[in-house]
This record gives sequence, C-alpha cells and structure tokens, in this order.
Amino acid sequence: QVRLVESGGGSVQAGGSLRLSCVASKDTDDTYYMAWFRQAPGKEREGVAVVAKAGATTYANSVVNRFIASRDNAKNVLYLQMAILKSDDTGTYYCAAASRSGLNLRSEMYPLWGQGTQVTVSS
Repeated sequence: QVRLVESGGGSVQAGGSLRLSCVASKDTDDTYYMAWFRQAPGKEREGVAVVAKAGATTYANSVVNRFIASRDNAKNVLYLQMAILKSDDTGTYYCAAASRSGLNLRSEMYPLWGQGTQVTVSS
C-alpha cells in the first residue's frame, strides 16, 4: 500500500504564498495521477489540481492563475505552489492518488489519501 504524506501547511496572510509537498512512499501505477483536494470547515471536500505522471494538469477554476501543481517523479513528490492566497483558500489540504482517475477532480475517483495539512489564510 502506498502511503502519502503531506507537509508545508501553515498560517499566512492574504496575498501571501505557501508551497505544499506530498511524498509518496513508492512509485507504482497507483500514483499515476496525483491530486490536491481541500476541505474547509463545514464544507465538502473539493478538488484543487491534478497532475498526471506525464505532466498534464487540471485545475479548479477558483485557483487558476494562482496555484501551480507539479511533481518530481524521480523523488515521488507532488507539489502545490500557492500564491495570492485568499481567506477562501483556508482548509485542510489533502494529497490523493489514483491509477485510473484521469485528469478529473472528483474525490471518489481517488482511492489513496494522505492525512492532510492545514492551511490558514488570514485577511
């Protein structure tokens, strides 16, 4: 079973930046698609970005031109560079992985999940 471990969360003021990382314990077909999701208190989990192993990406409309998702396949690491952060970006950010999800942001398509890292943006 592949383990996913997120890091890099923290507190930042609106307009600031953060970079999240997600390390996968091993490279398998199960991590062909790796994605970031987030969940704010009292809200449903929503997809943020997904990156295929070959590099293709998809983003939620709410983060386009502010967030960049990338991965280092040699290190089995997924990144999320977040800029121009807003209070609406506050939440727990989760890394997820799948072998056959395609470039979509539906959480039910991802069988593997990390424990999450908290991001708090204060205005």
